[in-house]
Amino acid sequence: MNLMPRLILKAFLVVMFLGIPCLSAHARAAGITPLEGLELLRMGFSGTKDFTAEITQEKQIALLKRTMTTNGLVRFRRPDTFYMEIYSPYASRLLLKDNMMTMLLPEEGVRQKTTLPPEEGLLHWFSLLDRPITSLPGGVDVRAERRGDTVTLRIIPGNNKGVKELKLTLSADGKIKRLAIEEQNRDRTLLTFHRMRKNVGLTEKDFRIE
Repeated sequence: MNLMPRLILKAFLVVMFLGIPCLSAHARAAGITPLEGLELLRMGFSGTKDFTAEITQEKQIALLKRTMTTNGLVRFRRPDTFYMEIYSPYASRLLLKDNMMTMLLPEEGVRQKTTLPPEEGLLHWFSLLDRPITSLPGGVDVRAERRGDTVTLRIIPGNNKGVKELKLTLSADGKIKRLAIEEQNRDRTLLTFHRMRKNVGLTEKDFRIE
């Protein structure tokens, strides 16, 4: 079973709902005030009912010393639905409905359903955005830098499991530009986001995994 879509999903959720709040807590060290960090968070998600974006994925396999490049898309709709599709030659589709995750590998004919713990569901994460963020969650090291209208966040988990470091680049209006994932085994994945659009009126049919 190819677990890369699940790894990307978990990293994506971390940077959206953990990484950006970390910016507000550590902003002074990066020359960004806490209020500016909170405003970035607010602009990124306040009033966002849904969004869609095209992605380019570059996967570097350390042992094979090669890079695999594919394209795909992501979609999200409040309060609890996320979809990601990677096109051939490494096709995969992933749907998260709150904490129920379905992964499909169409070329292999493999379909897998997983129930995540409630604290990993989308409803839980989005409830965190409904109240002020006043402290940094433990167990992570966060560094931030701002150059012009671009903000870069480095998020380093302290558990030495799976992900070694996440690097998120986003614009001042909260739109994600790039997400780099470095794993403990030195494999690297770079997701570049293109043509991100918000509040386009996504419906249930936009999240069909078949």
